[in-house]
Amino acid sequence: QVQLVESGGGLVQAGDSLRLSCVVSPRTFSGYGVGWFRQAPGKERESVATIPWGTGGTIYSDSVKGRFTISRDYAKNTVYLQMNSLKPEDTAVYYCAAKRGVYGSFWYGLSEYDYRGQGTQVTVSS
Repeated sequence: QVQLVESGGGLVQAGDSLRLSCVVSPRTFSGYGVGWFRQAPGKERESVATIPWGTGGTIYSDSVKGRFTISRDYAKNTVYLQMNSLKPEDTAVYYCAAKRGVYGSFWYGLSEYDYRGQGTQVTVSS
């Protein structure tokens, strides 16, 4: 059974950085793309960044472009979201999700993914 577990959230001040991790198991699961999403109270879910399997390009939402970086470590089956210059409006629950068979740049809604994690809270104070 494929599982995704997020970690790395917390309470930080505006301007600080955080790195979220998304560990995907089992290790035999491969050939998938990963997306990070976030949802703040009273707001719609927002797709933040995506990374395919292999050498395809990453994509970011306009709201985080230039501040967030998505990357992956294949040896650790882990996808990261490095978040710099955090703003109060970045406060949300962040989720990672995996979609099978994605080898090039992609941008899908969460409902089109095959698996998702439980989320990790990120709170940015002003």
